[in-house]
Amino acid sequence: MRSTLCARCRPLIGSTRKQILRSVVQQQQRRNESTSSDSEEKEVTAMKKRKVVFSGIQPTGIPHLGNYLGALRQWKQLQDDVENSGSKDKLLFSVVDLHAITVPQDADVLRQRRREMLAALLAIGLDPEKGSTIFIQSSVPQHTELMWILSCTASMGYLGRMTQWKSKLTEHNKAADVNELAMTKLKLGLFSYPVLQAADILVHRATHVPVGEDQKQHLEFARECATNFNHTYENILIPPETVIASYPRVMSLTQPLNKMSKSTPNHRSRILITASPEEIRSRIKGALTDLENGVTYEPETRPGVANLLELLSQCGPAPTTASGEVQRPTPQELAEQFADATLKDLKGAVTKAVTEELQGIRERYDDFLNRKGGKWLDEIEAEGAEEARRNAERTMKLVRFAVGLGPRPKVSKRDATEWDGIRHVLSQIR
Repeated sequence: MRSTLCARCRPLIGSTRKQILRSVVQQQQRRNESTSSDSEEKEVTAMKKRKVVFSGIQPTGIPHLGNYLGALRQWKQLQDDVENSGSKDKLLFSVVDLHAITVPQDADVLRQRRREMLAALLAIGLDPEKGSTIFIQSSVPQHTELMWILSCTASMGYLGRMTQWKSKLTEHNKAADVNELAMTKLKLGLFSYPVLQAADILVHRATHVPVGEDQKQHLEFARECATNFNHTYENILIPPETVIASYPRVMSLTQPLNKMSKSTPNHRSRILITASPEEIRSRIKGALTDLENGVTYEPETRPGVANLLELLSQCGPAPTTASGEVQRPTPQELAEQFADATLKDLKGAVTKAVTEELQGIRERYDDFLNRKGGKWLDEIEAEGAEEARRNAERTMKLVRFAVGLGPRPKVSKRDATEWDGIRHVLSQIR
C-alpha cells in the first residue's frame, strides 16, 4: 500500500535529499582536508629538520689547488651527501663580489673574474639540479639591505677587535697615530665588511656555516649581530652554528713557508684547478725542497717535502669506510711508505695524484665558460640569483616589519614550513 504525503510535506522531500547530499560532500571534504593536513604536517616536520648551509668565495679568478682542497671540494662533498641521504638540506654557495671591492678593482677584470669563478664552481661538480643554489652576491640586494639594518645594532668595539682589522692597522701603523691612520689610509668597507659577511649568512637563515679556524671569529660576530638584532626588535634572525672544518693548509710550491696564493707574483708557486697535466708535472717537478734526497715528514725543518706529502695525502687514493667516510693516509704515514724512495719518486707520485684529482675540470670549465657564446653561464647565474632572492626576501619581509620599514607580511603555508616558528614570530611582533 503506497503511502501518500500531504501537499505541505512533499516539498520537504527534495530539501531532505539536498541536506543529505550536502552532508556527505562535507564529510568527504573533511576527510580530504584531514589527509592533506596530515601530509602537510609530515612535510613541515621534515622541513624543520633540514639544515641550511651557506658559504662564499671571493671572485679572484680561477681557483688554485689550495682553494679547491681547502673549501671547494668540501662543498661538492656536502652536495653529494645531501643527494645520497635524501635529506633535502638547503645548500647556498655564493661568489661574494661585494667583499672583493674593499680593495679597488678594475671593473672589466672583476666582471671576468666573477664569470671565471662561477664556471669553476660548476666545473668541480656543483649542480643546481642536485640541490645547490649558486649565485653572485651582488645579484641579491637583500644582502646589503640587511647589512645596513644590522649595522645599526652592531658594536663598533667588537668590529675594532676583529683580527683582520687589527692586522691592517699594524701593517700600516709604523709610527703614526692609529686613529689618524684609520681616518686616512684605511677604508670603512674594510672595517665594516664583517657586518656584510653576517648579513650574507643571516639573510638566508643559514643554520650551519663551515669555516676554517681563521674564520671562526667572523662567524662568532655573525651570531653577535643576530643576538643584537633579536634583542632590539624581535626574535627573527637565526644565530648560525659554528662548524669548524679541518681544511688542509696547501703551501706555495716556491716558498713552502707561505700559503699558496694568487697574489704571489711567481705563477710557478701555484697550480690552478684548470692546469693541464703538463703544467702540473712542470710545477711539481720544480717545487722547492732541500738538499737531502730522502723522504721524511718534518714540517719545520723540511717544509717543501712536507708540503708535497700533504698534497699526496689529500689527492692520493684513499679507502672509504662502511659509513662512507674517506680515510686519507696522514703525511707521516706516507713518509714511512716512501722511506726508501727519492724525492724524484715522491714528486712523481704527487704529480700523478694531483693530475687524477683535477681530471676533467679543465674541459668542463672551458665548456661552461663558452657554451652558447657565454649565454649559458648567464642563464645559470640568473636562475641561481632568482632562487637566492626569493629565499632572502622571506627573511627581509619579517625584518622590515619588525623594524617598521614594511607592512605585515603575508606568509604562505610553504614559507611557514621553511622556517620553524614563523607564524609565532609574526604573532609576537606588535
